[in-house]
Amino acid sequence: MSVSTDNQITIRTATEADWPAIQLLDSTGFGFHPSSADKTLTRTLYRPEDIVVATEGDQVVGLAIEFDMEITVPGGNQLPTRGITWVSVAPTHRRRGILRSMFVRLHHHIASTGAPLVALTASDARIYNRFGYGPATVSESITIDRRFADFRPQAPTGSGVRITDAQTAATLLPAIYDRWRLVTPGAQRRPQAHWDFTFADPSDHRAGASGLFFLTHPDGYVSYRHRSDGSDSVVDIAEFVAINDDAYAALWRTMCGLDLVTRIEAEQHPEDPLRLMLTDYRSVRTTRRSDRLWLRIMNVPAALEAREYVADLDTVIKIEDPFLDSGGTFALSIRSGKATCRPTDADAKITMPSDILSSIYLGSHQARIFAAAGRVQASAPQEIRDFDFAFGTTRPAVMGYGF
Repeated sequence: MSVSTDNQITIRTATEADWPAIQLLDSTGFGFHPSSADKTLTRTLYRPEDIVVATEGDQVVGLAIEFDMEITVPGGNQLPTRGITWVSVAPTHRRRGILRSMFVRLHHHIASTGAPLVALTASDARIYNRFGYGPATVSESITIDRRFADFRPQAPTGSGVRITDAQTAATLLPAIYDRWRLVTPGAQRRPQAHWDFTFADPSDHRAGASGLFFLTHPDGYVSYRHRSDGSDSVVDIAEFVAINDDAYAALWRTMCGLDLVTRIEAEQHPEDPLRLMLTDYRSVRTTRRSDRLWLRIMNVPAALEAREYVADLDTVIKIEDPFLDSGGTFALSIRSGKATCRPTDADAKITMPSDILSSIYLGSHQARIFAAAGRVQASAPQEIRDFDFAFGTTRPAVMGYGF
């Protein structure tokens, strides 16, 4: 048991009796009332012993959940990871050190598990850098007027897409997703409870749109909804998974062939090739760019040695970690895609805080951009160029599912 900075807040592990208070605080913090399906999912995924709560007397005023996760890193290794979710502090108890006290307890426990990574999604991007987290995947929201989406003759034609009902989709999608996530940096192993929730398709999670429709391909799938926006008929893509270029092209050609649809709205990686497959580059319009998965590296040598690289490298990196003091100076040597990383007393050639290394780790961000922002220092510009080249990836990093 530990106590927060004002000596009135107790930080402890939750019990079964805390569930109503936990759900009430989460509802207040995130602005929604959970349905019975939401409550069932939560109770299936998380145990009281996974939850840290902050209490004042008998009132729960803060909470955070920690759970097992597995994330694919560049090269295809599956890295044991701890996920953090449901981070909330009551609006009545701000600026009292509650979040930091909960995170100190959580991260000391995470360190004891030996997990090299911790992952979360951030509702507020100003909070987590100070705890060593950085945004590690990027997503763009796009919209396309389907009626004018003409594919270039050079674009892959693709075939093999089928209209699939929900019952059949439930038997096909999990296996396709697993094949996809095993080759996609940032994608996570997906619990069966999440799949059950997806195919149950609760009506209060549809935001006024239709139930889910499914298109399947041997190497991919799309789930989507129909909704009306004034006189426009809109399709919202809920999930788009493609293991290879042929599946990607075949699924997009099918989506753009939907009759009686004006617009298609989706989220995709900034490097997705759709706009380059069409005759009008501007027909795919980006409406928003956002971070998705945030990572914190708990063990620098273990994390860097777990992924693969595209070029050889010899450098010395200094990682600053004022939150947990798990940084240090490391000799990083990469040969034929594999790294060795060891503590060293040598002078650093590149210096950065742990949140930046966490952002760079999956390949979505480059050290040179952080250097331009004054947040990475190097002994010479070539050190940054060589570092970025080695940390490049052959497949963009994408978060698998929201948690």
